[in-house]
Amino acid sequence: MPAKRSSVKASAAPFDVPAFLAAAGVPRRTLRFARGAVVFAQGTPASSVFYIQDGSIKLSILSPGGKEAVVAMLGPGDFFGEGCLAGQPLRMGTATAIVPTVALRIQKRDMVRTLHERSEFSDRFIGHMLVRNIRIEEDLVDQLFNSSEKRLARTLLLLARYVGEDAAQRTLPKLSQETLAEMVGTTRSRVNFFMNKFRKLGFIEYNGGLTINSSLLSVVLHD
Repeated sequence: MPAKRSSVKASAAPFDVPAFLAAAGVPRRTLRFARGAVVFAQGTPASSVFYIQDGSIKLSILSPGGKEAVVAMLGPGDFFGEGCLAGQPLRMGTATAIVPTVALRIQKRDMVRTLHERSEFSDRFIGHMLVRNIRIEEDLVDQLFNSSEKRLARTLLLLARYVGEDAAQRTLPKLSQETLAEMVGTTRSRVNFFMNKFRKLGFIEYNGGLTINSSLLSVVLHD
């Protein structure tokens, strides 16, 4: 039975992570990554957690057969690399900056200590993980039941961080159609077809960047 609707979730309640870490004296390092730079690679030691202050990160996994799958696109306010906290000795995927990105790197031991000692930070981090788990479940339902057109629309809305039909226009960082195809689970030609369709219908605009209009929600909510 087809999924009736695919929701776009809001992130956890606002919490100034950089300010909290500074006030709490948590050791961290601010790193800057150019577009296309690899933050960490699949199979390398997992010993730290990252927090995005600005920019966007693509998480991808390479299969033994050499096929790459994009599993997440993250932005400001997101953590990544948290698998090390669950005992993963090696990175399960690769993190790549898709635009110039600023991120905090926190060593595993410092992250674990802060989670144990600071309940407000622990609450923020748990909230983040719960939202990520919900997103993963929705992505699975999306892949199983929805058309590639609806999956593409939902992906664009999530990347633009829409949280309601009254949201303003949002402009995305430059993304290739190949990357969108990997995220949606379709071909580049299908992405190109639907992107042209969305543009003609006024759902998206090209004006030096890709602007997503709230009207694109009609594709996601349409049965």
